[in-house]
Amino acid sequence: MSTKATLILNKEQIFQKSKRIAYQIIEDNFDEKEIVLVGIADRGYVFAQRLKNIIEELVDNKEVILIKVTIKKNKRSLEAVTDLPIETAANRAVIVVDDVLNSGRTLAYALGAFINVPLKKMRTAVLIDRSHHQFPIFSDYYGQKLSTILKENVRVYLEEFDNKEDAAWLE
Repeated sequence: MSTKATLILNKEQIFQKSKRIAYQIIEDNFDEKEIVLVGIADRGYVFAQRLKNIIEELVDNKEVILIKVTIKKNKRSLEAVTDLPIETAANRAVIVVDDVLNSGRTLAYALGAFINVPLKKMRTAVLIDRSHHQFPIFSDYYGQKLSTILKENVRVYLEEFDNKEDAAWLE
């Protein structure tokens, strides 16, 4: 495999994709007064914060609640911790947010954290969907669908977390 990286999305494109996803979330939740964005630590949470800011700039009649979920990805069973009580999402529309959807394990674990909470609906939002799903998890909102081989890696840099300019690279 080559060590050369290919730019998938630059800073401007990431912003455009983020804004489009925010519009889709608003349209899909037009009748909702409150939306809960659940950002998967770390980059998913940063991406969720950005979506929250964009949604709040676009509409003023929605409360956007942000929850950070931390998943222990190397475990074979669900271990997730949230910064707000899970019940905060009760009877609300919930969107689970991550930077990249690959196998679906991380999103499945994040969704599982809310399994015992009555929700109006649950959706997923990702910046990049790689389409290597091993779990029955699909992105409801996505910035870019990308067909890759399994050996390739998609790396997303978000300025707030990585201290680098926003970019998504195929390595």
